[in-house]
Amino acid sequence: MYSRTRRTQSSAEPRPRIRGADIRQLRRLLATIRPYRRLLAIAIVGVIIASSLGLVFPRVIGELVDSALATATSDLTSLNRIALLLVVIFFFQAGFNFIRSYFLSIVGEAVVADLRIDTYRHLLTLPVKFFDSRKTGEITSRLTSDVAVVQNTVSGALAAAMAQSITLIGGVILLFVISVSLSLTVLAFLPIMIVAAAIFGRRLRRVSTEFQDKIAEANAGAEESIAAVRVVKWFSAEQVEGERYSRSVRDSYRLARRRARLRALFTSSVTFVAFSTLAFVIWQGGRRVLLGELTAGELVSFLIYTLTVAGAIGTFTGLYSQLQEALGASQRIFELLDERSDLIEPAQPARPNVAAGSVVFENVEFHYPDRDVMVLNGVSLEARPGEVVAIVGPSGAGKSTLVQLIPRFFDVTAGALLIDGVDVRERRISELRETMTAVPQETQLFSGTIAENLRVGKPEASDAELEAAAIAANAHKFITAFPEAYATVVGERGVKLSGGQRQRVAIARALLKDPRILILDEATSSLDSEAEALVQAALDKLMEGRTTFVIAHRLSTVHSADVILVLDAGHIVQQGTHDELMVRGGLYRDLYEAQFQANRMN
Repeated sequence: MYSRTRRTQSSAEPRPRIRGADIRQLRRLLATIRPYRRLLAIAIVGVIIASSLGLVFPRVIGELVDSALATATSDLTSLNRIALLLVVIFFFQAGFNFIRSYFLSIVGEAVVADLRIDTYRHLLTLPVKFFDSRKTGEITSRLTSDVAVVQNTVSGALAAAMAQSITLIGGVILLFVISVSLSLTVLAFLPIMIVAAAIFGRRLRRVSTEFQDKIAEANAGAEESIAAVRVVKWFSAEQVEGERYSRSVRDSYRLARRRARLRALFTSSVTFVAFSTLAFVIWQGGRRVLLGELTAGELVSFLIYTLTVAGAIGTFTGLYSQLQEALGASQRIFELLDERSDLIEPAQPARPNVAAGSVVFENVEFHYPDRDVMVLNGVSLEARPGEVVAIVGPSGAGKSTLVQLIPRFFDVTAGALLIDGVDVRERRISELRETMTAVPQETQLFSGTIAENLRVGKPEASDAELEAAAIAANAHKFITAFPEAYATVVGERGVKLSGGQRQRVAIARALLKDPRILILDEATSSLDSEAEALVQAALDKLMEGRTTFVIAHRLSTVHSADVILVLDAGHIVQQGTHDELMVRGGLYRDLYEAQFQANRMN
């Protein structure tokens, strides 16, 4: 929890901004819409018709002004007709705006749901080392805040971009229809807006990405502290953790201020250019009306079209800013989706003739990818089906690393690991892990019900199977004592259960899966005497007929093991039964006698 100096990958180095890469990323983002292209087509029809009706409005207003200024009595009928026409236009425009908004919202929500599901499912396929090098809060931030940014772009910005494209193109055409010279005046100011959009957009994207990184960092720290809140309170570290989170949030706030300043400066600059253009058009157009070259209605129509075009350009600049933010957020999401496991699945997976549970290490060497120190060196051993193999040794000897190679959480650096005579690298990972399970020292339960936790390894298990496993694990009695029995919610990490209860639920979960290979990481070391007796009895039932690896810190618990492996600095320095090792002397007897003396003193 307190390794605070580690930097997350997302915030370590600045990312290059290559225009070609941006285009490819935008195409990739838009590709997520493809499954919903029919809904999108309906929305596009709504956009086209609603935007086209919007372009009719200024022209009708111009005719309305000319009719109002006319002196003939027949123009009163014309005025009424034009006013009624406006109401009809507004009615149909509202209807097609509803179609546009509704269907684009559906598309946006669907795309974001797919993106979240795909990202989460992909995360679950990544190896353990990926999660060892990243904070949980950073990953969840990408699933929440980053995806929310993308959602706003897909559901809102996409509709606005299509609508404003039609408005801009149609508006410019109608401007030229009314007056070519005035239109050229308006278009003369466009390059200024385009240059401003390019300059501010690049800066805004960079700041927005940094902001998302800082938010992810803050979320990671907060989630870490909340998950370990008991440690925080034991050490009265509330103020320290509060200050640390505050620093992260203040850093993100400073970036948010920079982002707000860029947005405000950009918007105000564009607004100034737009209204300056409008003022110049009013001056020049007014002169043409006085000279009889334009009617008052045509000038009004031209001004409204000018405002419409300026509004479209202004919207585009805002959309460009939003697109830059979305590209920054989507880049972080795609980084996760592009992560690939280094545990390569075989093209033609091998299957053992029988799943008996034999495990053989052949001269295995291993070191973690980010460390040069060899954790295991020349390890060779054989565990026959049904044997209990105890692994002992001083802290840092490589005990946990050795058993993590069995489910292929990591690949051996050299040598081979065979299960039932087949190299684990030649088997499909999911099929390999179906044959084994573990009961760790620190039991990890999910926040759902007891039944849901039991069914993790066997979702299709019946209630009768659940009950049988719980009875064998000495858990049925305490489970049925709860008012909700197996429907009892255990809380996050099983916090509503005692340590012994959590362990017995974990044992029942393992029994229900019925594995051939079992890994126990000192499953009783943190329990009181009464709970330890119940858990040990459950473990004895669980171990029957299974190949079992026991990581033992208390050597008194491994007397009955078929073979004891003594690890030291990554080497197996001794091997044998308890009695053989005690007679032989060496590291095992030294460790055992040191623990025996410590227990006598206590």
